[in-house]
Amino acid sequence: MTDSNEQKTAVALGNFDGLHKGHLAVINEAVTQKSNGLEPCILTFDSHPLKILTGSAPKRIMTKTLCEKTTDKLGCKTVRISFEEVRNMTPEEFFNEILLKKLNAGFVSCGFNYHFGKMGKGTAETLRKLSENAGIGFKCSEEVIFENEVISSTRIRQSIENGDIENTKNMLGRYFAYDFEVVHGDKIGKKLLGIPTINQLFPDWHIVPKNGVYASATEVDGKMYPSMTNIGKRPTVNGDQLRSETCIIGFSGDLYGTHTEVKLIRLIREEKKFPSLEALSEQLKKDSEKAENIYNEVFR
Repeated sequence: MTDSNEQKTAVALGNFDGLHKGHLAVINEAVTQKSNGLEPCILTFDSHPLKILTGSAPKRIMTKTLCEKTTDKLGCKTVRISFEEVRNMTPEEFFNEILLKKLNAGFVSCGFNYHFGKMGKGTAETLRKLSENAGIGFKCSEEVIFENEVISSTRIRQSIENGDIENTKNMLGRYFAYDFEVVHGDKIGKKLLGIPTINQLFPDWHIVPKNGVYASATEVDGKMYPSMTNIGKRPTVNGDQLRSETCIIGFSGDLYGTHTEVKLIRLIREEKKFPSLEALSEQLKKDSEKAENIYNEVFR
């Protein structure tokens, strides 16, 4: 068993696949325990349980690097364990072996719909009783409501797929963002606009926003730049690969191979096929101006 003299922790429990406002409510309960001398941490799985149980999992809303960047800002470290390791544990075994022995928990928090243990038989109420019996603190966060409905990762995925980035922000508590590796493209954006363009590909496991042109913000070396992002296959140039193509306004430099963060701010228009490159170029110039204006409204 963990030495009782070791640092005790305040553990936030959940999948935290989007770190939306509901998830943050659970995490913040753990963070507040710093004042009681506990070290806050998040306990989650290295892969979604449904991937193990059914062979497929919901699309991720955030990359792991952005998840940990967000939780680090909250002062909360992330502990990832293998779902295979615990899938057959009873709720009592999970509580004793993982929370008490492995993490030396002095406090645990979860959401109102939390389930754990074999077959998901453990509930928030189970966790409350186990915590009381062990003499450690417990808090269950209630649902967080937006527009008369509970905020959930499912709602957020639908919002992203519909291009409703503003409502997505309201549910996440921040702008939807991704930080995929910058890969080589055909440099059409630079030819048509004279603006450096970064190309990023969406992995199969990540949610893809509605095809279209977005006002965005791109972070490079800690500095934020206004940008315009096109998500789609670029029908005017007969493209066949779905990608994110971002023109960074006011930046010049080589970002190939970096994991550059792009935040989507607002959908400007849906993707369409133009009769010529000239017509596309004229539209992109208008889109770029609009994207920069939107950025300036938000960030300045």
